[in-house]
Amino acid sequence: MCVCVCNVWCVLLTVSLCSVLECQGLPIVNVCVLCVVCVCGVCVVCNVWCVLLTVSLCSVLECQGLPIVNGQCDPYAAVSLLGPSRSEAKKTKVKRKTNNPQFDETFYFEVRGGWCYLSTMRVDLWNASNLKFGDEFLGGVRVPLRALGQAGVHDAWYFLQPRDNGGKPVKVDELGSLRLNIVYTEDHVFPSDHYGPLRDLMLTSFPSQPVSASAAHILGEVCREKQEAAIPLVRLFLHYGNILPFLSAVAHAEVNRTQDPNTIFRGNSLTSKCIDETMKLAGNHYLQVTLRSMIDEICTDHKPCEIDPENLRQYVDRIFNMITTSGVRCPTVMCDIFFSLRESAATRFEVDQDVRYTAVSSFIFLRFFAPAILSPNLFQLRPHHPDPATSRTLTLISKTIQTLGSLAKSKSASFKETYMAAFYDYFNEQKYGDAVKNFLDLISQSLISSSLQVHDQASPGRNRFGMKNFKKRWFRLTNHEFTYHKTKGEGALCRIPIENILAVERLEEESFKMKNMFQVIQPERALYIQANNCVEARDWIDILTKVSQCNRKRLSTYHPSAYLNGHWLCCKMSADTEPGCTPCTGGLPANIQLDVDGDREAERIYCLFSTYMNKLVNMQEACGSRSVYDGPEQEEYSCFLIDDPRETYKTLRVIISSVQTLEQQHTKYKRDMFRKTKIGSQ
Repeated sequence: MCVCVCNVWCVLLTVSLCSVLECQGLPIVNVCVLCVVCVCGVCVVCNVWCVLLTVSLCSVLECQGLPIVNGQCDPYAAVSLLGPSRSEAKKTKVKRKTNNPQFDETFYFEVRGGWCYLSTMRVDLWNASNLKFGDEFLGGVRVPLRALGQAGVHDAWYFLQPRDNGGKPVKVDELGSLRLNIVYTEDHVFPSDHYGPLRDLMLTSFPSQPVSASAAHILGEVCREKQEAAIPLVRLFLHYGNILPFLSAVAHAEVNRTQDPNTIFRGNSLTSKCIDETMKLAGNHYLQVTLRSMIDEICTDHKPCEIDPENLRQYVDRIFNMITTSGVRCPTVMCDIFFSLRESAATRFEVDQDVRYTAVSSFIFLRFFAPAILSPNLFQLRPHHPDPATSRTLTLISKTIQTLGSLAKSKSASFKETYMAAFYDYFNEQKYGDAVKNFLDLISQSLISSSLQVHDQASPGRNRFGMKNFKKRWFRLTNHEFTYHKTKGEGALCRIPIENILAVERLEEESFKMKNMFQVIQPERALYIQANNCVEARDWIDILTKVSQCNRKRLSTYHPSAYLNGHWLCCKMSADTEPGCTPCTGGLPANIQLDVDGDREAERIYCLFSTYMNKLVNMQEACGSRSVYDGPEQEEYSCFLIDDPRETYKTLRVIISSVQTLEQQHTKYKRDMFRKTKIGSQ
């Protein structure tokens, strides 16, 4: 067991020591001395046999929770007994790639004299390193055996200590210094009804016009950093399913204010920060599936890339291919956002044919994939920051992917390293630009696959899934829905939203005595479909699984056969609502669901408005000034973006009223808590 306090590991030591100093005129008697030590989860058992001649037995059992150094932990323990006849340290075997190693190794030490000659037992933990600087010291513990007495058990917690510096005194100014910036936030979250007025004001502010008069936009205006406004806004709108109207409105307004298509979405605006945050939340699993395996390989192999650019070229080619072929896995919400960005940019800059691509690539490449490659630990792709050599490799890969994604005309002109010009010229081939455009088209427009003719079941008969007539239908798949039609070009007979697809699996032939069948499972029913051949069936299962794999309510089990004649053919269960009996093949980890508390985010928004109340009042005064005076405005008001002073003033008045009401509730809560709390209680 270990406790971490300010990154200092503490250890529980249990030491029992008993010794017989001397015997005269008697046969030699061996007396057992037991010493048990747990060092940061390191369990050390020492059996000391002593009568004048002492033989120490020390068993190192295991470690738990050791620190990870430079992304690795290959620990071993060094054990020694210090005293007049100091023994050499004896080492355990190195345990690779674990910070919870099981050693189970025993060492023997011979000491001349009794227990009083044993001054200290020493256990040091080391990380076996491949670097030229040697192994890294993880920490150690020193147990003064003399102080324990001749008998008894000693239980105490010890901090795992740093190196003792050979007993030399260390001056304070030689220790160096560490500068910290610590932010502590404490929120008291009330029941949901307390936030009703403020929450409704935020959620119903779109598609109001102008956007600058909305409560969400005002929050971005008054906050010192756009990021602190973006985080609670995005989480609140995602929680209530209103993220698309919100982002579409603020993005459209920003596009209309942009004069040069080359600078579109390049600033740290509220729009950019909100879309960044949305991609981090909604696209986390997409990022893991697309890049994680390749990032792990790069960090593990440590291949030299500046010395051998061929290694770098292979890495870039593989990652580029992974990204540009991952379009079908892009989450629906991200595709909807990119479609909105594309349409707004294309409408605003009709002459520029590339703006519909750069508007999307400025987010998916420059703000999503490239940063994740550069700093994989910040995107949960790696547990720790990579070592310097690997970090340099990732930097070069990230810069190349960013340049390819931006559709720059000259790749080599974007880099300072002139010696890499030949390397970057390799990627000037047209196929890379075409692959990027195809990928951007795929994730930013509605149609994402060609239509195929398949068979589906007719309307339900007497039983929920009884024998039915199969009719030929024309199927169509988009980023948003899966539909089928009587013939190509006609209206849809049935529409299945992508978010309603719980699983896509094969259907056993015995169900309807038909081959090449699969099922699209929805909350209320399963759609049974027969493809023309096995290849077509496999392709449909694959693409439908990829498109729906980020849905929150995907099933973990399913029924591989149909429900006929009052029971499931596979498991014979009679209830048609019975959970599946077979694990899904396209299952997802359960942790991809967004863990968002709407009331918590509403409280954060209230706290931000309360913190910047002075700016709200100044903005209100600026609205009044512009409404009655059309001359040069005061300098303190010029920082606010106000398109419609009257509408903005109305919104500000409601915001201030809602914040003041919540402020009174917080004051009453704190006053009641102060009265009810006694000194010394929890």
